[in-house]
Amino acid sequence: MTRKTALNDTHRALGAKMVDFGGWDMPIHYGSQIDEHHLVRREAGMFDVSHMTVVDLHGARVRDFLRHLLANSVDKLKVQGKALYSCMLDERGGIIDDLIVYYLGDSFFRLVVNAATRDKDLAWIAKQAAAFDVAVSERPDFGIVAVQGPLAREKMIGLLRESDRAAASKLGRFAAIEVESAAGVPLFLARTGYTGEDGFEIVLPEDRSVAFWNALLEAGVKPAGLGARDTLRLEAGLNLYGQDMDESTTPWEAALAWTVALDEGRDFVGRAALETQKAAGVPRQMVGLVMDEKGVLRHGQKVLAAGGEGEILSGTFSPTLGKAIAFARVPAGEPGAVRVDIRGREVPVRVVKFPFVRDGQAQPGVLG
Repeated sequence: MTRKTALNDTHRALGAKMVDFGGWDMPIHYGSQIDEHHLVRREAGMFDVSHMTVVDLHGARVRDFLRHLLANSVDKLKVQGKALYSCMLDERGGIIDDLIVYYLGDSFFRLVVNAATRDKDLAWIAKQAAAFDVAVSERPDFGIVAVQGPLAREKMIGLLRESDRAAASKLGRFAAIEVESAAGVPLFLARTGYTGEDGFEIVLPEDRSVAFWNALLEAGVKPAGLGARDTLRLEAGLNLYGQDMDESTTPWEAALAWTVALDEGRDFVGRAALETQKAAGVPRQMVGLVMDEKGVLRHGQKVLAAGGEGEILSGTFSPTLGKAIAFARVPAGEPGAVRVDIRGREVPVRVVKFPFVRDGQAQPGVLG
């Protein structure tokens, strides 16, 4: 059965086109996906991301548990409220999911994991937690709203009670604090996002989501759907689970080496497999592509590189750049002159470093 967030009726009242996303009835856009994309790049937009799963972890050995569970090292989290991006791997080094972990106390950490992998993630986390006597609690009582864009922080901070505004203004990237809105809604305010723009992701009681969303509307923040969220994250060089990575992919093959901490003395799940693959030579790599000809790069298209065939993972038309962009997985080594098979025609593309867009601007080399 398709699940709905507390904002479902609100989206429909705003004229949203709704689609199934990972078993959830979610808004793809409210009229124009491209307008919503530009809105977030230039001003501020808000997304209902309540389909994401919040998982609270409690226990005296919770840090030890996360040192075992995650490929990145939670030992980097030394200040309460700080956050870390990591992959959760299986024994073969395959990516079960990517997530954000928040350090909220010596015996309390919070995870935010993907919607489509919810059941798999919860089962895996519970299985791994048993040996550490850690309590794993899914929090369906929470909703999540993301406010993103150059004006996002200003708009959001204006809705907080006055006594919380200074602390929210000083909040660093990848950190969170607990505050209240001017209307008395308790908010877990995290300076994180999935768009490449500054802003917040806000966890709040599900039964206060509609009122909070409406307060943002009144403050001039317009809604954006999952369509714009997808083009924004691809421009920003951010992976999508299930499309750019999954259990058949290691972090080395998904351009996520920066999320792996091979710190001495920590035997996390999948470490041995990662070290073996690295020593033998990683067979595949993920690269960014730009197509200067007209057309769109799409998931599943065949990529022809010097080392052999690959495929398009995520592909889209970039509203910011006015060109088609994509992630592709190709054989390791110098890719050479790369082409993409589009309906039987081999179209030349350029290999570029990603992100494609940062702070609303094309990165060097992306536009040719």
